[in-house]
Amino acid sequence: MHHVFIRQEQLSEGGKVLRLTGDDFHHVTHVLRMKEGEELSAALLADGTEDAAPSVEYRFGIEEIGGDHVLCRLRFVKEENRELPTKITLLQCLPKGDKMESIVQKAVELGAHDILPVAAKRCVVKLDETKAQAKVRRWQKIAEAAAMQSKRGVIPEVMQVRTVADAIASVTEYDLKLIPYELAAYEGTGSLRGEDAEQTAGMRETRMLMQRAGEAKRIAVFIGPEGGFEEKEVEQAKDAGFHAITLGRRILRTETAGPAVLAWLMFLLES
Repeated sequence: MHHVFIRQEQLSEGGKVLRLTGDDFHHVTHVLRMKEGEELSAALLADGTEDAAPSVEYRFGIEEIGGDHVLCRLRFVKEENRELPTKITLLQCLPKGDKMESIVQKAVELGAHDILPVAAKRCVVKLDETKAQAKVRRWQKIAEAAAMQSKRGVIPEVMQVRTVADAIASVTEYDLKLIPYELAAYEGTGSLRGEDAEQTAGMRETRMLMQRAGEAKRIAVFIGPEGGFEEKEVEQAKDAGFHAITLGRRILRTETAGPAVLAWLMFLLES
């Protein structure tokens, strides 16, 4: 079923009639080729922001298709909370090519509340301000499309590109801050000896940190670039309260690591 995000000004007759125009009109009539009598779902964005009432889903039936608009009438309202109880911010270092588009899409599907692109030292991609703004507009459209597809109650925001220092500073007040780091597997302290014992200790400490997710109201996940974080950047994050975690024995690509952590958190928060 097609899902749209709507605003109060699109409603009339006490919220019973919805008017779709512009991109929504085009998508419903020309892409989906929906007909009168068919049904769509909607989430109402609050006060013109990207936040909605996530526990409420509105079901409208298409009543009239005009030359530039679609009129829908409310059929029923149901409680349908698809949002995680904890807001997760994905701090994603800029990857090469169009990988960021896939990262944004998957992060939205997995429940991220917002996404912060980060220009780290080893990022291959270097964006000037004009290019960065254009990229962010593109990523925001992808976020909105992914939110519609997964029937989210909110449209996650893709923020402007920031430096590592600014990104770290933006999440100072978060309850839990995680940074996957390939050396974290060997930073644990265990009673056994040898590499396997150290890695086991690192995994155990990572598991303990992840189990704290349910106690947090805000979580930040910081993912490095293709070349990995510089050691100085990791230390900077640790000094600001980030916990280095391991994702296992294999080295994951930057476009895989973020969704892996988000999927783990989604399972913990929803179970």
